[in-house]
Amino acid sequence: MIYFDNAATSFPKPKRVYEEMLWCMEKYCANPGRGGHKMSLESGRAVLKVREIISDFFNIKNPMQVVFTKNATEAINIAIKGVLKEGDHVITTCMEHNSVIRPLKALEKENIIELTIVPGDEFGEVDAEDIRRAIKGNTRLIVSTLSSNVNGIIMPVKDIGSIAKEKGVLFLVDAAQGAGSIKIDVEELNIDMLAFPGHKGLLGPQGTGGLYVREGIKINPLILGGTGSNSESFMQPETFPDIFESGTINTPGIVGLGYGIEYINRMGLDNINILKHKLVKTIYEGLSELRNVKIYSRPEISKNSGIIAFNFDDVESNEVSYVLDKVYNVATRSGLHCSPLAHTKLKTIKTGAVRISVGCFNTLEEVKIVLKFLKEISDNTI
Repeated sequence: MIYFDNAATSFPKPKRVYEEMLWCMEKYCANPGRGGHKMSLESGRAVLKVREIISDFFNIKNPMQVVFTKNATEAINIAIKGVLKEGDHVITTCMEHNSVIRPLKALEKENIIELTIVPGDEFGEVDAEDIRRAIKGNTRLIVSTLSSNVNGIIMPVKDIGSIAKEKGVLFLVDAAQGAGSIKIDVEELNIDMLAFPGHKGLLGPQGTGGLYVREGIKINPLILGGTGSNSESFMQPETFPDIFESGTINTPGIVGLGYGIEYINRMGLDNINILKHKLVKTIYEGLSELRNVKIYSRPEISKNSGIIAFNFDDVESNEVSYVLDKVYNVATRSGLHCSPLAHTKLKTIKTGAVRISVGCFNTLEEVKIVLKFLKEISDNTI
């Protein structure tokens, strides 16, 4: 199998991720923060170590402001529903995943918030000045993806963050695509809240993710329950990270996430970005030579996090991915990718698109092989 579905879940993981997760489960995987015995304390130390690794990776000053979640979707919901109140205005982009759009649309439908969706150019990239122009007196939150999961377009988050800070508006970034190859410095980018999954570019296992919340931001938790702290109180503790970590956290998964990030640190973020760009550029150039193809992604390193979205004329995207899988043993993704706004912008809402998403373990040789397969598919559709 040639695996080109890394935007959904990266595969494979670094070998150390598998090894350390198994070691945790076999040797010390008790409940962190729920006891004073040696195994519980070791689990607690392991979790704290990963908070510190994540904090270093994103330049977060206080590791306790990193909250572990089961994925980026949960983190986004905590952020959106935790800070918004009736009468607030929210600004977001035309390329957001349903993890952002569905909670916002639900709040809009209930007449709790006003919502403005800023349009972008033909590839979906928004102009930060359009964000500025959309700000009103009751604007509470700006939400932007770091990079589209459909076509890889990178948003101008630094410019948006500067505007949000200037105007006193909270800024939430969905880093589901791009974290692990694009540098994210929450201080430099003026990010107030950062949602990230563990299982994509950060090379951790499924069932892991997190939310960073800047100190001083009041945010209400979605779930209340046991935290291992203040157990005598009927009320949820307000201290981070306990306020958002009710119930037992995924200790072996978090351990694996830590080793995924450590692998990225050893390989070098810039090196991963350069490799992915080389692969994307080669795919783009190869597809461009075909006569009956439409490409929805940009090839520039500053505009693409590692995705090429395309369609063959008059061929269903699902059919192309099916043939790649069943005939050629290549994993891609087709359809709407849980992002109907993005597909509306790209004019693929009826057809969806074929998505090739590269990762740090893909090779140029794999790209060349798949381009040969795509040419065969193309030749058969003319």
